[in-house]
Amino acid sequence: MNLSSVDSIAIGHLAEEPPKKPNIDTIIGGIAPDWGPFASLGSEARVMVEVVMAVAILACLGIAVWGAAKQRIGATAMRDSFGAEQGKGLIIAGLTGVFIIGSLGTLFTIVYGMAI
Repeated sequence: MNLSSVDSIAIGHLAEEPPKKPNIDTIIGGIAPDWGPFASLGSEARVMVEVVMAVAILACLGIAVWGAAKQRIGATAMRDSFGAEQGKGLIIAGLTGVFIIGSLGTLFTIVYGMAI
């Protein structure tokens, strides 16, 4: 290996674009499904699916927060053990919903890939 080949390798590395930093598109893209089987959908339909998924995730997070508040208030202020147990159920239901909705895109892609 001579000096000119080292120079060309170094220049090649310097000419590459630096890795891009994560931005809000990375976060939002994490919610949006990998379109695999639905690649033929139009852009409006894709946006609608993303909006529905985002609203469903927010609703599930709201249910989880409501359950946490119900558990906290029921357990301390009102000494209501039934309310506290109901709150636990709401927390579990909300977080499970977030997980399921978040993985729908992956599940659809896996099932579609297995069918091909």
